[in-house]
Amino acid sequence: MASTSLPATTIDDRATESTVLPHVWSLCAGAGRANEALRADWQEQFREAVQRLGFRYLRFHGIFHDDMFVYRGSYGGGFGPDVPLETPVHTYSYVDKVFDFLVDLGVRPFVELGFMPRELATQTETVFWWGAHCSPPKDMDRWVELVVRTVEHWIERYGLAEVREWRFEVWNEPNLVPHFWTGTKTEYFELYARTVLAIKAIDPELKVGGPSTSVFVPDERYAGETEDRSAEHATAAATDPDALDWRPVWIEDFLLWCAERELPVDFISTHLYPTDFAFGANGEAVSLTRYADATPDDLAVLRRLIRASAYPDAEVHITEWSSSPSSRDHIHDTVFAATYVTRAYLRSADLADSISYWTFTDIFEEGGAGLGPFHGGFGLVNEQGIHKPTFHAFAMLNRLGDRLIASTERGVISQHSATGRIAALFYNYPDDMNGRSVGSRTSYEATRDLAGMGPEQHVRHTIGGLEPGAAYAVEILAPGRGDAAEAWSAIGGPLNLSRAEAAYLREKGDALHRQTIVASANGTLEIDLALAPWAVASVFALSAAR
Repeated sequence: MASTSLPATTIDDRATESTVLPHVWSLCAGAGRANEALRADWQEQFREAVQRLGFRYLRFHGIFHDDMFVYRGSYGGGFGPDVPLETPVHTYSYVDKVFDFLVDLGVRPFVELGFMPRELATQTETVFWWGAHCSPPKDMDRWVELVVRTVEHWIERYGLAEVREWRFEVWNEPNLVPHFWTGTKTEYFELYARTVLAIKAIDPELKVGGPSTSVFVPDERYAGETEDRSAEHATAAATDPDALDWRPVWIEDFLLWCAERELPVDFISTHLYPTDFAFGANGEAVSLTRYADATPDDLAVLRRLIRASAYPDAEVHITEWSSSPSSRDHIHDTVFAATYVTRAYLRSADLADSISYWTFTDIFEEGGAGLGPFHGGFGLVNEQGIHKPTFHAFAMLNRLGDRLIASTERGVISQHSATGRIAALFYNYPDDMNGRSVGSRTSYEATRDLAGMGPEQHVRHTIGGLEPGAAYAVEILAPGRGDAAEAWSAIGGPLNLSRAEAAYLREKGDALHRQTIVASANGTLEIDLALAPWAVASVFALSAAR
């Protein structure tokens, strides 16, 4: 039971003042596509992610893709003729299985409305191994009917009060023509207009937003109706990309276009990968990696832009974010990624309503299944459910309280307002990085250039005003500790794991350094940690505090 006789919490002999610490890292997670959520192993992994990492919303592609069988223009012939229906119908048996699973877990869908069913698409199989159809509809009225019938179905099934808590995002990355959209900027805006008005006609409190565009760019390639690659030549040739003026894509135009037509915009969504591909004058794409603070700096720009618009109170949802947008980037498997992710989230916590990590699992088939157990997939866990270092980083972030009572260059100390418990998180993003991001690598061996960064850092804090004798756990993630991909590499990097190998890697992936420290008889906790380069440390209560 909480005690009122204990002194106020102090840190390093100074009184504390608390501010809100938003958990932008756990509000929403990303996943590949709706159909993957029908798999038993996917569901098992997501259930664990909700329980241990605290995710409350989930976003994925393909709710209207053909493999979910929502839009039905024919009976489906099998071996016989495929007989057209006189009027299209909408069936939800597959979608219901996915959404029932989420709702029963206490998770809400962050609904990405897309992609186009084949029978409505003007162009088909525009992107991905699974052949997404990312085009404007042949018949806008049919699209609107599809959206309306689907939202009405969800309200009937889950109740209006529940669906009012969901978010409806119109499309995904429509600026990437011809992959995710084959139309123009204005055609996307018109799709948004018809969609948002249709949903608001069902219930004005349903929350709709967009434009779900990809990354920031430092040039005018997206100023027109479609991408102008000639505008990228200077970006591709830049010797210092970080010196350029990076801006969001389409968002200023979108806000102005909607304001002129008095359209609702409940939230702005975009993606903030700290990377870019710019086409040079020779037609070749140049890969650009930005500095480690690109994400919080971009969010600050976005916030200022929205505050100055006709929609100053619009929520900000980053519906995809990671160190890079490649599902074959071996940095994703490493401790280096975990430290980068931890640092970026803590520096961005008060700048967005959510920053959705893309993705929670390596069960992700945009390019087909991955080659081997550690292939650079986005996931916090690999296809076998083995925890990557990023999984542990998210677990540490999730342990933090809702009040921030101290922030330093190396981490934060927080408090749970409901219990008074202290939780801290520290990291050593090496000084030798000189502010650079971790970048991308095309093989696991190539990530080792980051292993030599340094130096070690010492973190020392004295926290007073705690319950005398209260026990606190310390968990430290570091190269070789909680590092499943490194253990996999050490046994030869087998392409196909035996059951014994998978069990071994599962154990190594969870083998963080662990110890317990105890508050003194006068309620003082001494934190004294030596953090190796790339280490991330979590300190949290094991017994009740005030």
